[in-house]
Amino acid sequence: MSQSVTITKGTCFALFAYDVGHSINLSDAERRIAAGAERGRLRHKTRAPQYFEYRPAPLRLVQEGSVFDVSQYQASPTVEVMVYDFGAVTITYRFSLDGQFDRLLVLSESLYENERLLTESRARVEQLIQALGPAIERPCIAEEVEDYIIFSIESHVPENPPLWTTNESDLAQILRAERTPFSEQEVADAVSCRISFGREDAAVIDWHSAVLFGKEMDDVRAVLEFANVELLEMRMLDEQLDRALDEGYEALSRKPRLLSLTGSHEKDMRHIAQLQVDSALIFERVTNTLKLLGDQYLARVYRLVSQRFHLEAWDASILRKLQTLESIYGKMSDRAGTRRMEVLEWIIIILIALSLAVSLFPVGQH
Repeated sequence: MSQSVTITKGTCFALFAYDVGHSINLSDAERRIAAGAERGRLRHKTRAPQYFEYRPAPLRLVQEGSVFDVSQYQASPTVEVMVYDFGAVTITYRFSLDGQFDRLLVLSESLYENERLLTESRARVEQLIQALGPAIERPCIAEEVEDYIIFSIESHVPENPPLWTTNESDLAQILRAERTPFSEQEVADAVSCRISFGREDAAVIDWHSAVLFGKEMDDVRAVLEFANVELLEMRMLDEQLDRALDEGYEALSRKPRLLSLTGSHEKDMRHIAQLQVDSALIFERVTNTLKLLGDQYLARVYRLVSQRFHLEAWDASILRKLQTLESIYGKMSDRAGTRRMEVLEWIIIILIALSLAVSLFPVGQH
């Protein structure tokens, strides 16, 4: 039973991801931040080749924080900040885990949309933006925030049998921060995304949180952290494309004035083209930042968390909207071209009429 299992060493990581701008010049940001910043790099699993890494590597900062309790668990006095070049920032709080395994459910409930941590993390992001200054292109903190909880359990007693095989019901409740007992189907769904590298480790991944069992799980945690940031960026990009499509449809539906020239059409086209290019660049930066081809285990971890976060569905939606935006731009370009031809035709007609008028009624003759 879970009541007889005691955690002897573990850490809870509470992650809060924010979008703070269009992009961040990491080299400039590193120069502006106080000493102690270091570029993030994954510690590889056994036999992982050296080219498995972030490109470019995010900037990792460690800041002093205040000590406080959440559900009888004490927060670490240091807070970790990760700054990504595509304009995202992650604030991570740590809580030491010990005691009964089933107590994690109370902590999971307390961390679900925790107002104190949301307020504190946003204040840190605001301070960071001021410190980075012009290193951030188009700085603006979005209202959306993507939070995620990672429980990393390094050791527990008794050691056998493994917790992830004997405590699935309690594990499902912890993963989903839900005290109501689950049905067998719900338990099976909550713990279905599970992966292990060795016999003594496992990662159980769900949409609200993940539970990691074993030592040296920092690389798995880094993949989960990046996937959480990617989910935020996909959500932001999807909303940005929705607005761009609305603006494009409005511009396309606007009836041209009878005597208007092509200036208004060119302005609308430039605006839509800029939105399209910005969205495509962000999409490419986010999807190409983490290179996982060199480590098959972590690549499987990423595929598993992508499945749970529905990242493929977000990608498909964004690509479809980019294609729709391209179609709108093409139609606007065709309409602008047609309008330009009409204006030229009218100019030619007017010139011909003037030429005829001059030949029929020569100037200066009576």
